[in-house]
Amino acid sequence: MGVRILAINGSSRRESLNQKLLDIAAQGARDAGAEVTRARLADFDLPIYDGDFEAERGLPNGARKLQALVEMHHALLIATPEYNGGYTALLKNAIDWISRPRGDGSNGIALVAGKAAALVSASPGQLGGLRSQAGMRAVLDKLGMLVIPQAFALSMAHEAFDAKGQLKDSNATGLVAGVGEALYRMALRLA
Repeated sequence: MGVRILAINGSSRRESLNQKLLDIAAQGARDAGAEVTRARLADFDLPIYDGDFEAERGLPNGARKLQALVEMHHALLIATPEYNGGYTALLKNAIDWISRPRGDGSNGIALVAGKAAALVSASPGQLGGLRSQAGMRAVLDKLGMLVIPQAFALSMAHEAFDAKGQLKDSNATGLVAGVGEALYRMALRLA
């Protein structure tokens, strides 16, 4: 059985710097032997989480689809942009819906507990998204995920990519790809 990794970008921007970085990390996982699926959160119909909404209408179809995707994968590779010092509402909302009880009543947290996760981030700022990574790590830890220590935060990201969406610095490319490879190795151990 091959290792399957779900790559999730916390940004919905078409020209997302985080998507470019995530693609490099995903390629590192593929090169190591993983099957990687890209999930674009904007493609899922996910209203802002609201317990009253859930009680009245149940789990939205977008949440069901996202839960099913997560269930089919061994690990999550997450790009977490930094907005005002934290992770994006889009990413946190998706995780909130993933963790909700499933349509059959089973525990949504069980979908992620014990799975490996890795974080990358890209930001025009000096910290490269480190604060969003710290916040997201805390959320994933709370859900029982095993967040690997290998991560990458790209500062000055608006200047770091060439016209083809590749990093200008080949050493940085190797480090980002290494995050994907490390996630593959951890997921392989846990599978």
